[in-house]
Amino acid sequence: MANSKKKNVKEMSYAELVTQLKDVKQKYMDLRFQMVVGHVDNPLQKRTMRRDIARLNTLIRQKELAGQTE
Repeated sequence: MANSKKKNVKEMSYAELVTQLKDVKQKYMDLRFQMVVGHVDNPLQKRTMRRDIARLNTLIRQKELAGQTE
């Protein structure tokens, strides 16, 4: 996620964040499978995806604590 995407993610609603998290987790699992098979062009992509997942989890938790889970 680039800087422009970070700003967009911070403005997302709780439901959008949860949906985005599910999508990124699915892509991460696919990437892990591809790494085992050996067909990955950019191995650093795994690290950035893990960080994206952590960032989404943090924003989701912040919204939960703020009571914005509608």
